[in-house]
Amino acid sequence: MNSADSRTRATTSICTYDADNILIRNKNLVDKLIGNYSFTQLLLLQALGDEPTPMQCRIVDSVLVTIMEHGLVPSAVATRLTYYGAPESFQGAVVAGLLGVGDRYAGTAGECGAILERIVSVDEGARKSKAIEEVASYRQIRRPVPGFGHPIHQEHDARVNRLITVAREAGAGGEFIAAMELLETSLRETLGKPLVTNISAAIAAVLGEAGVPSALMRGIVLTARCAGLVGHLYEEMNKPAAHDMWVAAQSAVDYEG
Repeated sequence: MNSADSRTRATTSICTYDADNILIRNKNLVDKLIGNYSFTQLLLLQALGDEPTPMQCRIVDSVLVTIMEHGLVPSAVATRLTYYGAPESFQGAVVAGLLGVGDRYAGTAGECGAILERIVSVDEGARKSKAIEEVASYRQIRRPVPGFGHPIHQEHDARVNRLITVAREAGAGGEFIAAMELLETSLRETLGKPLVTNISAAIAAVLGEAGVPSALMRGIVLTARCAGLVGHLYEEMNKPAAHDMWVAAQSAVDYEG
């Protein structure tokens, strides 16, 4: 017996198939899922392995709507320009945009979610101290606390309250929302001035309420942005703007020899 035979074989619990059946998390795609599950329901079932609750679906669906579209940000521009240069590659244009989805224009929900998880993991009476500790650790390394501050919505991010309201109406317990509020208070006290809570913090909080681990939160954001990029790409096919973008980029940058 070689070493490969003696090792425990790797397994997956997500999907299997044969000539007549496709099973996703032990549910038959044809008989149980198609026509019965929404995309959000299957997204949660496939990723987390448990039957999603109405509360989870309402929250995740609302997050997908919230973060899907942000206008002509760099990721959308990249998708349009890639299609302009390679119109035969639909998926290449979408991927080009996805590769440009980062903290600046897609937010830091995953990193903020990890902070909220650490706050919620301690006893309730120690959570304020934990929030202060988290703020101090970011200050020590001279990095902004993820989920706070915004270049456009400097006084108020209207999306935050709406998303929190939806989560509460859906039946969220409020533990992660309270942790977000503790983090906001601790940051304000440390800085001596208010700093707007942005949509990334709210997404982190409500996804935490929905039982979505912080490691999966960027994936939720990317799923939404992928749909948004498909829309930009389809518009580019029918109402081209990439040529003007390219010309504008050339005229905006001077050569320095």
